[in-house]
Amino acid sequence: MLSFPVSSQEQTQSNSPPTQSGVTRKNSQRRLPQSGTEVKSSCSDQTIEILTTQLLRDLPNYANRVSQRARRLSRPTDVYSYMLVAGKPEFAPLPLNPGGYSSDVSKNNSSASEKVEQVFFTTLERLYVKRKAVQLQQFHWLFLTKTKSGWRLVTMYSQIGHYPANEPPTPPRESSNGVIAQAVNTWLGDCQAGSVRF
Repeated sequence: MLSFPVSSQEQTQSNSPPTQSGVTRKNSQRRLPQSGTEVKSSCSDQTIEILTTQLLRDLPNYANRVSQRARRLSRPTDVYSYMLVAGKPEFAPLPLNPGGYSSDVSKNNSSASEKVEQVFFTTLERLYVKRKAVQLQQFHWLFLTKTKSGWRLVTMYSQIGHYPANEPPTPPRESSNGVIAQAVNTWLGDCQAGSVRF
């Protein structure tokens, strides 16, 4: 059975945008960009480490919005989750066994020439079951690749464990269509559109 590296839990705080200092007031008129100047997203230029650190900072808000939309579109349920924090990522890749995880990665990666990056991270969630709260840890194995149009999700696996850890986590399951993967995809789209500040 595959065992995910357990990441340390830390809640990242959003940084306020930097302010410019030493601005000269000699000319009170704001300089506008020249016509024809192309404003590009910085998302594609980021390393996997910087990209993922920013992703995990924003992930709870994105995941909770996905979960809320799903509850509104489906019939009422007594079971729903709320993400509290996403943990510090780890980037040491695990070997992929032929015919196993590697086949899923190859199937979901349109170009064999594109390098696939592995990221491990942990989320802490509060699960509500009939108004009773249960805290769960999820351990995620995320595969990302950088294409000409930006970073994209290739596939994702997850394990569930209780918090505090008193039982072994569940076996890895493919979670590319789950709430967290949907949140990752939405964030990557916003990042490429220039909505995310680094």
